Amino acid sequence: MARLPDAFIDELLARTDIVEVVGSRVPLKRQGKEYAARCPFHDERTASFTVSPAKQFYHCFGCGAHGTAISFLMQYDRLEFLDAVEELARRAGMEVPRDTRQRNANPDVQDLYAVLAAAAEFFRAQLARSDKAAAYVKKRAIAPEIAARYAIGYAPDGFSALRDALGGDPRRLALLERAGLLSKNDRGHVYDKFRDRLMFPIHDRRGRVIAFGGRVIDPEDSPKYLNSPETALFHKGRELYGLWQARQANPKLERLVVVEGYMDVVALAQYGVSQAVATLGTATTPDHAELLFRNAPDVVFCFDGDRAGRAAAWKALESVLPRMKDGRQAFFLFLPEGEDPDTLVRQEGVAGFDARLREATPLSEFFFASLSADVNLASLDGKARLAERCKPLLAQIPDGAFGDLMRQRLTELTGVGARAGAAQPHAPPPRASAPMRGQPAHKPSLVRHAITLLVQQPAVALALPGEDRFAALEQPGVALLAELVQLVRARPDITTGALLEHFAEREEAAALHKLALLELPGEPAALQAEFADAVAQLERQLRQQRIAALQARLATLDDAEKAELRELLQARVQAP
Repeated sequence: MARLPDAFIDELLARTDIVEVVGSRVPLKRQGKEYAARCPFHDERTASFTVSPAKQFYHCFGCGAHGTAISFLMQYDRLEFLDAVEELARRAGMEVPRDTRQRNANPDVQDLYAVLAAAAEFFRAQLARSDKAAAYVKKRAIAPEIAARYAIGYAPDGFSALRDALGGDPRRLALLERAGLLSKNDRGHVYDKFRDRLMFPIHDRRGRVIAFGGRVIDPEDSPKYLNSPETALFHKGRELYGLWQARQANPKLERLVVVEGYMDVVALAQYGVSQAVATLGTATTPDHAELLFRNAPDVVFCFDGDRAGRAAAWKALESVLPRMKDGRQAFFLFLPEGEDPDTLVRQEGVAGFDARLREATPLSEFFFASLSADVNLASLDGKARLAERCKPLLAQIPDGAFGDLMRQRLTELTGVGARAGAAQPHAPPPRASAPMRGQPAHKPSLVRHAITLLVQQPAVALALPGEDRFAALEQPGVALLAELVQLVRARPDITTGALLEHFAEREEAAALHKLALLELPGEPAALQAEFADAVAQLERQLRQQRIAALQARLATLDDAEKAELRELLQARVQAP
């Protein structure tokens, strides 16, 4: 994606009322200077979701969701970044910079989307014309409305049906090949990749066709499933079949069910389970895990109960574990031997399948059961082995209640971590409601306090003189403070929300967000003076640091350094 100018983002956020954007989707109630609601991103009984009109960002004290109006639309409306920006720009009467739009509307890419859409229409038309394909669809009891929802089609037998229909000139042939719809043999002959197969278009998050999956109709043919190769538009490790349809059928997805095949997704939809998706012939990847949780708080992985199915489940667990923020849940449903979601839902109906989903194994239970399967927990050696297996995996879990409880469970099983003062090595910080909404429980460092003031009220940096002498101070956080000052100077109208957006992909983002949540007493002018005083103190510390360094090698100083030392000492005496 082409990068949007910082000045455009700043102006867009400055002209956007986040209360209006959020309030049009979530019922907000005024609470003092802020607005509150029950969080739209996780289930809760009390309102822990707040929106700050002054700082122009939102935060949930329950699940940790936070961001600006842009990230809210990305999370709530499930939009891509540029789509969210364009939506806000329309509301604000602004135009996204033309060069950005043009770069994102690459003609070659648009042509690929067009040829894939044309192929999908061709396959759908062929399904209606083929007695063989129609008989197969009827045999599998796929209703016309479900076939239409998933745009199911048929690739005719033969080597040139699609090529002849859509490849009318060399340029169109080249597009079909780039889209993964044609193959080439050793002699250079080009032919249709998909032949005599039921066709399942794969859609991206905007509903555009980006690839296809084909299933054999004749059980003697192989492979059973054939996917498009990876292309400029399609990366199988980042896409999920059926996600577009699940989002369209469910205004708010409470859960997603991950199954193995296209027919499983379609069969479940046929019986009313409209939250099923499938990975595309590959193991669950970290990108899959992030995509799943971005769309639903609960994810159920549905696998065969055999060794291969459990191995696939473990790969899914490894991808999910680093993304288990509070409010997210993962479960594992292992199917009886010889069954798949398609056969089960037809035998048991939606009620029976839903009952199986409710009884699925929680991630925590599957985690410890898998790692302790060959361990003798009655012995110290076995407990030590389990602890060593678990520790590197548990370290991947984000800070929060889930991670704390997983470590607590390990302590219960092994005794590791039960020493005094070590039972909860990763205890989370106190919730912002107390004391974070007032003042921190302990006095922060001078650098941290200066950063807090600047994050809360970026304009405080504009009154500083141009030379940031404090930046040479050797202290944790000084480099970040200097970077923030330079950022505000370069973008003088930047708001707290826009500043946080600037650091969204940086490791400092979480810390800055916590500082932005603090409520500092005092009027803007008082905070301005407080910031200036903090910077002045840092400069005095820098002076003392330099004096100490020069005095430490007093016998070897040259004339210039001796003169510098005298000036520094004189300045220290004269300083207030």
